Amino acid sequence: MAARLDEIARQAGVSKATVSRVLNERPGVSPRARSAVLTAMDVLGYERPNGLRPRSSGLVGLITAELQNPVFPFFAQVIETGLARHGYTAVLCTQTPEGAGEDEYVGMLLDRGVSGILFVSGLHADTTVDHSRYHGLRRRRLPIVFVNGDVPGLGVPCVSCDDVTAGRIAARHLVELGHRRIGFLSGPLRYSTVQRRLAGFRASLRELGLGHDADDLVELSPFDVEGGQSAASLLVQRGATALVCGSDLMALGAVRAVRRYGLRVPEDVSVVGADDSPLMSFTDPPLTTVRQPVQAMGVAAVRALLDEIKGRPARAAEYLFQPELVVRASTRARWASHDRNVPPDPIL
Repeated sequence: MAARLDEIARQAGVSKATVSRVLNERPGVSPRARSAVLTAMDVLGYERPNGLRPRSSGLVGLITAELQNPVFPFFAQVIETGLARHGYTAVLCTQTPEGAGEDEYVGMLLDRGVSGILFVSGLHADTTVDHSRYHGLRRRRLPIVFVNGDVPGLGVPCVSCDDVTAGRIAARHLVELGHRRIGFLSGPLRYSTVQRRLAGFRASLRELGLGHDADDLVELSPFDVEGGQSAASLLVQRGATALVCGSDLMALGAVRAVRRYGLRVPEDVSVVGADDSPLMSFTDPPLTTVRQPVQAMGVAAVRALLDEIKGRPARAAEYLFQPELVVRASTRARWASHDRNVPPDPIL
């Protein structure tokens, strides 16, 4: 023990007596010296006594969609960091087709006595499912907050990206570049986020005098690279010269589809993604996308949940955060002389 006290004292730059007082939780030690001793113990790999370990204010459930889409790990990182700053530990639950579903995770979290649950793009965004599960949680007085997708009438704070605006600015960007055959591809229509983005896309085209193509050039498929490739292939066959995608992963699939036809992005077909997931500036070509303000949304969601936990509930409403168009190299101006009709057969 004496050797350990010497080592910790040297690392912290204090006396052995100070180290001893800290370890025995005795008075007479300044906050600065106490912090130096605890940091030295952590650096040297010594386990702190129970009374000196960081105390957790409780557990908070964080249920997200699959982590294949980089935007969900980004949300998880922001939310976990925000909770940790207030002494809460996040229990991350990821939904996968083969794994546990949202209801199973909720049951497990309730068994652990969580202080609240954050749902990120969960079943609350699916307009075809029974939302009574959330009413049950409210009756238990469990604090919950939704991210991206509201349940009207439930009385729960919801933090969402303004998907209507996202659809609008993507469409307008491509029209301003001279495109007239603009396709829209996204995930299943049962999700409220898809419905809103499609509504914004169509509204923008109508306002710009291009509404006659709004229905013919829409394809919905799974929210992944393969889904984007499949939907984009159909739209390119119909003569689309630009594509608005429901996620960055779908946009990468769209780029792959365009190239299978021997066409180029953006020279022949422009592609716009959604979310501005990490690394999208490093794709080939760097992806133009509609950025979802994940950092601001995650911070707001944490704040809303902590207010609920502390008995200071925020106004039960949906708080919309504005997206931002990030222009990179996957979109460019299209002139009339470059117009084409149906592309050649795909390159296998």
